[in-house]
Amino acid sequence: MLNIGVVIMEDLDITCPFLYLVIDRGSCLGKDIFSVLYKAIEGGVDIVQLREKEIGSREYVELGKRVKGFLDRFHVPLIINDRVDVALAVGASGVHVGQEDIHPNDIKRFAPSDLIIGLSVNTIEHAKEANKLDIDYVGIGPVFHTSTKKDAKPTLNIDGLKRIVGLINKPAVAIGGIGIQNCVQVIETGVKGIAVVSAICGAKNPYLVAKEMKEKIIT
Repeated sequence: MLNIGVVIMEDLDITCPFLYLVIDRGSCLGKDIFSVLYKAIEGGVDIVQLREKEIGSREYVELGKRVKGFLDRFHVPLIINDRVDVALAVGASGVHVGQEDIHPNDIKRFAPSDLIIGLSVNTIEHAKEANKLDIDYVGIGPVFHTSTKKDAKPTLNIDGLKRIVGLINKPAVAIGGIGIQNCVQVIETGVKGIAVVSAICGAKNPYLVAKEMKEKIIT
């Protein structure tokens, strides 16, 4: 199984909590996406997932290439949401898929062996199935209510998150409604990473929010 700390980014040790930014241009609320990325990375973001749901394939690839080129300057890995074809065209470090997207086993049939695969899980049944798969991490959520994903599944809250974390045998990243006010109780469930969207992308100062969240989850 792929060691995220070695393969995604040399400086990232998954035995320590890490901050995972999920971003799209809409979530930046009019701010330039590259300005948000720069400030978020400066504040402590370790991994970036580009999640653009409403653009065509060609535009997605072009944006992905620009984002990857930008992130490469800071040695921050790029994960593409849903679209394996876009991830491969861009040369991204990995792809993150949901329960209704292409199955991880099918991705393995044609993708490079070092492509990182993340899978969203929301239930105990999802977790049990994920344990059998050759994937690199799971994204568990939504933990709390979130308005950034139109098709969000039922919220797990802390108790539900704990149940899945206790069962899963993969590195886990929690997502959904996580911000400065609740990131500590989330990381205390045993997840390796905290994934954030609006708390950073929608902030007036993404640097300060990322910095405070990173400090909270690593202390």
